[in-house]
Amino acid sequence: MLTIARSAWLVLVYNLGVIAWGAYVRATGSGAGCGAHWPLCDGRIIPRSLGVATLIEYSHRITSGLALLSVLALLWWVRKSTPQGHPARLGALMTVVFMLTEAAVGAGLVLFELVADNASMARALFMAVHLTNTFVLIAWLALTAWWLSGGEAMTPAATPGRTAALFGLLGAVIVVGVSGAIAALGDTLFPSKTLAEALAADLSPTSHMLLRLRMLHPALAIGTAGLLAVAAPLMARRDGTPLAAQLARGVAALAMTQLLAGLINVLLLAPVWIQLLHLLLADTLWITLVLLGAVLLRRSARRVPAREVAVAHRV
Repeated sequence: MLTIARSAWLVLVYNLGVIAWGAYVRATGSGAGCGAHWPLCDGRIIPRSLGVATLIEYSHRITSGLALLSVLALLWWVRKSTPQGHPARLGALMTVVFMLTEAAVGAGLVLFELVADNASMARALFMAVHLTNTFVLIAWLALTAWWLSGGEAMTPAATPGRTAALFGLLGAVIVVGVSGAIAALGDTLFPSKTLAEALAADLSPTSHMLLRLRMLHPALAIGTAGLLAVAAPLMARRDGTPLAAQLARGVAALAMTQLLAGLINVLLLAPVWIQLLHLLLADTLWITLVLLGAVLLRRSARRVPAREVAVAHRV
């Protein structure tokens, strides 16, 4: 079981790399590198001409295809190695489902030509769906690895209040992520030469909608980071386990680090490297919050009276 668990974590790490490379495709404007063809590149299995944009997009398709094969192999291995009713079976199955929807959304971006310099709101909506699907995909993959590593199955219905609070936090992170994806698209399509020029574009009523929406992201990010920094430790304290406390501290620390990365991103006018770092931090924060949820909603979790928790902390 240890071997399959380690493999599941490696599949998760590999998929994070594929996600980052997909962001690089967008940030460099290489999404049209294979033309309006999918899954073929320029209508061929191997494109005849490998320019820079084509090479970037083609390599992303290859790594994405390998990502699909990796989760299919993981599903087969999980079904072979675990008994009926093991939670990892559901996790691996849902991972494959959302990997297929991820591919479908990516294909839609290409086939509808919502790539390169396309600045339509349709592209922004597709990116919002893409980001949400990506988060759900890596959540299921992280849970699969967690359950294979000995994590308990979850029983959300047993603690409805805690479940609602967790889903509220997860929803807030998704909203921030979507606003960040839209802001990054604006940065890519309408680059500014100075910070003053970028701020003026954000505030101008004549600017493109993507630029005017860009202002929402920092406001949402600050509010959500503050919420996570307060709510996650409080929920972990009520759970009363060292693991929950450790994960909650990770959530709070990552939320604050994200704010710092976002500030650097703004000050440096969104260079590609900081955009990729910002995305990877967002994915890491999301995974940590998902794992915190898995601990708080585990089958053996119980409601702990506030007085009991206070006494335990004094001791």
